[in-house]
Amino acid sequence: MAEEKKKPNPIDIHVGSRVRLRRTMLGLSQEKLGDGLGITFQQIQKYEKGANRIGASRLQHIASVLKTPISFFFEDAPGIQPEGASGFSETESANYVVNFLSSSEGLQLNRAFVKIHDPQVRKKIIDLVKSLSDEVEED
Repeated sequence: MAEEKKKPNPIDIHVGSRVRLRRTMLGLSQEKLGDGLGITFQQIQKYEKGANRIGASRLQHIASVLKTPISFFFEDAPGIQPEGASGFSETESANYVVNFLSSSEGLQLNRAFVKIHDPQVRKKIIDLVKSLSDEVEED
């Protein structure tokens, strides 16, 4: 009997992708995160792909190093319905946001935007982006 390769659990894949998202949002390499956790970057790769499960204590340590609550890793997880949801979830829009923030442009925009401390300047930038997106839709 040939040995079947076991597929990663969808939750493990999701949690790993959220680890990767948070790590890249902070501009950390896999090596830097591994150093902070006392493990190799190869192990980080396996976690991020969902190939290896992240134990509870390790997830707590990752959350601490990445300065985020543990709940961040489970947001929009497959099969987990938000509290108070009635069967209609916004998974498509949530996935869109995660995909955007995982892109190079999304990360650059997010990093630059959070460095702007003046709320009025932030609002003007949002208004500018909205006006540009309206122009594109009209064409």
